[in-house]
Amino acid sequence: MPQFEVDGATLTYDDEGPRDDAGVPLVFVHGWTANRHRWDHQLTHFAQRRRVIRLDLRGHGESSGAGVPTVAALAEDVLALLDHLKVDRFVVVGHSMGGMIAQTIALSHPERVERMVLVNSIGRMAFSRGRGLLMAVSTLVPFKLFVATNIQRAFAPGYPREEIRAYVRASASLPQEVVMTLYGAMRAFDVLDRVGEIRTPTLLVHGYHDIQLPVSQMLRMAKDYPDAVIRILDAGHELPVEKPAELTEALDRFI
Repeated sequence: MPQFEVDGATLTYDDEGPRDDAGVPLVFVHGWTANRHRWDHQLTHFAQRRRVIRLDLRGHGESSGAGVPTVAALAEDVLALLDHLKVDRFVVVGHSMGGMIAQTIALSHPERVERMVLVNSIGRMAFSRGRGLLMAVSTLVPFKLFVATNIQRAFAPGYPREEIRAYVRASASLPQEVVMTLYGAMRAFDVLDRVGEIRTPTLLVHGYHDIQLPVSQMLRMAKDYPDAVIRILDAGHELPVEKPAELTEALDRFI
């Protein structure tokens, strides 16, 4: 698999699909403690007719690198990779923290983003003082318990327990420094008052049962988007693995 060096990290990525006359590339960005394989269903579907790029963010999956204190720094990693691949304009699809990265790119480089899709993502993670306090307190528990609690509650009721345990193990195997530093970056993320500046056509796809980033908070953000389409699916926070086919269909219709 190809790799790219940037600012002390080695990013592993996939770059598949046709190059000529196939529309702008699709760029998929995964969420916190996940990896590029969250997008397996979408890669298989779209790479038949579009160029598709996905990466493991620094410290995740098969990428190396320490955590960074801001979502903006992660956005710079993504842009550096796209510059390396000579991709100027693209459609960006981001899940959870990946959606925060997508919004950051859309605000800082609007001329490069043709369309944007936010999957289970919002413009402000600590949406109330109580929520911010709860998030801060949660970091005081032992690391593996912290990770397990966050990952378990990301799935809708009824999702297979053994599969959830596998995702918990994978997340807990990541470097603690990366996990906790990026959790802090998400806690500090706040573009809620700026989303009205984003003129990029945007699809907001959310799980009805998402308690990590509640659908009510997505709707609060959506009202300020000047050109947005909203889809609510019967899932929790992990839409790419809970409802992969339904998510792909929603992307296909929008893109």
